[in-house]
Amino acid sequence: MTNTGNHRVLPRVQWIAERKKLLAREKEAMRLRDQVARERRALPWVRIDKDYVFETPDGRRTLAELFDGRRQLLVQHFMLGPGWEEGCPSCSYMADHSDGMTAHLAERDVTFVAVSRAPLAEIERFRRRMGWQFTWVSSHESDFNYDFGVSFTPEEVAKGAIGYNYGTSPHNEEELPGISAFIKDDAGDVFHSYSTYARGVEVMMGTYNMLDLMPKGRDERDVDHKMEWVRHHDRYEPGTAAASCC
Repeated sequence: MTNTGNHRVLPRVQWIAERKKLLAREKEAMRLRDQVARERRALPWVRIDKDYVFETPDGRRTLAELFDGRRQLLVQHFMLGPGWEEGCPSCSYMADHSDGMTAHLAERDVTFVAVSRAPLAEIERFRRRMGWQFTWVSSHESDFNYDFGVSFTPEEVAKGAIGYNYGTSPHNEEELPGISAFIKDDAGDVFHSYSTYARGVEVMMGTYNMLDLMPKGRDERDVDHKMEWVRHHDRYEPGTAAASCC
């Protein structure tokens, strides 16, 4: 065995033995993930009784109409508040993964939309800048964002503890990220089946899955806001990646 910095280097045969040990752990984690997914699908639903209406490029649409003829609706709660010059970089990082998956989701009876509280004109301005094609609508005139725990009034923020991620959080932002799932039955009634917040939104961050395979991993600083490195994709400068290694 040789040593490079603080990391071991082994002959191939010994490396395979080590890799097989990790493979067993990976399979264990995958089986647990599958079990949690089954439990998630078994959660009870909540009937949506409020008449939410959204501004869309095709006019005003109800929540039921956002399903676009499918039975399931996946919503990214995108942090773009009224008057913001641009969307949240982390939410934009999530959204960068969306256009490639919408056709595949549709094949599995899922419509994807992003929802923000900013007026539609402000959403469209930023969407054009980013070059995204997915459906993005405004909840500006409804309680949708507040009811699903991703927008907060100034009074709530002033208290220093908001209700987020099924608990009390010390955040002081008026907008936070989330993902919600809905289903519509044969009668056209809509039900809320699931929402996830905080690190749960990493499910949309495919780049993180790829980084987790790499020797340097996510290579993030040990700070509260570990995504401090994330920029809008048109703001990265070539050749400026972190140089630390091993």
